[in-house]
Amino acid sequence: MKRLLAALTTILLCGPANADTPYGSDELIAKAKAEGRIVLYSVNFNETEQAWIIAFNKRFPFVKVELVRAPGGQMITRIRTEAAAGKLVADVIDYSDRGHLRTMGDLYQEYAPPNAADFKPEAVTDPHKLWPRTTSGWCIAYNTELVKDPPRSWKDLTDPKWKGHQIAEVIAGSGGPPWNRTLFQRQVLGLAYWQALAANEPTLYPSGAPATDAIIRGEMKVGAQQTNIVIPRSREGAPIACNTPPEGIPLTSYGAGIPVTAKNVNAARLFLNWSLSREGQEAFVRDSAGFSALKDGPLPEGIDLKIMKPWYPNMDEYTNLQEAYVTEWNRLYNYRQ
Repeated sequence: MKRLLAALTTILLCGPANADTPYGSDELIAKAKAEGRIVLYSVNFNETEQAWIIAFNKRFPFVKVELVRAPGGQMITRIRTEAAAGKLVADVIDYSDRGHLRTMGDLYQEYAPPNAADFKPEAVTDPHKLWPRTTSGWCIAYNTELVKDPPRSWKDLTDPKWKGHQIAEVIAGSGGPPWNRTLFQRQVLGLAYWQALAANEPTLYPSGAPATDAIIRGEMKVGAQQTNIVIPRSREGAPIACNTPPEGIPLTSYGAGIPVTAKNVNAARLFLNWSLSREGQEAFVRDSAGFSALKDGPLPEGIDLKIMKPWYPNMDEYTNLQEAYVTEWNRLYNYRQ
């Protein structure tokens, strides 16, 4: 009888042997442990992914994450080239341009996280395959040592006092977040905004990292940048900060999924399940100052909640307007590839 009572007590305390967790079943976790690794292709900043991997490994130390990081243009070329040759080695891909992802559905297998219903529908690229593991948002960044009256809105960046290569601007066609920012400016602020900002002669950069570095070094003074690169650099002591523009913050939710050719499918599912869980989303926002696409998701530090106005694009317009609008933007800003 004592042995029976002890066994019942163990069952009550520990739960069933194959109980589901927020990250999947015990069976999935066991299979992921047996695989022991994944290869992650990501366009996220390297520092962002490294912090996220560390947080994941605190929960699941038995899955090694091998990171392959590249900017959007280079990453999409690599993915398409490897896939065409039958040599795609990624187990998980997190990519930022949802328009491109719409043309790549056959590359991915069926997948949805356990908490699929908790995400904003407008942030989900494909509810059968691709999920918003990463969400980035824009702020108005400035050098805190050189700028004592910083711009606080999108409109402030068009003030003629910033004319003459003082503004760092990421080119419109360099990936999902810059294109989303460009679309927001055109649809919410209008063509006149593009024209006024171009008249201030911003210096153009291929991506957010060198643009942010230029502001930190004082080569540029201000510019629209992503919170998940500005805020971490500020924490490190760099002379940079950002303001929340009251006209709206364009949010770009990436699409993360598992290729049909993935070799470590169970470890990939576990990694995505954790990344998309509340714990994983909180780790991203806390460590990297990004945003979350959860319906009641956390927000990065320093974002003014009183004027926080999130903006997601209409995905048909995001896809269909991209080529024409980027071409027009390039002409206005005298950008040639």
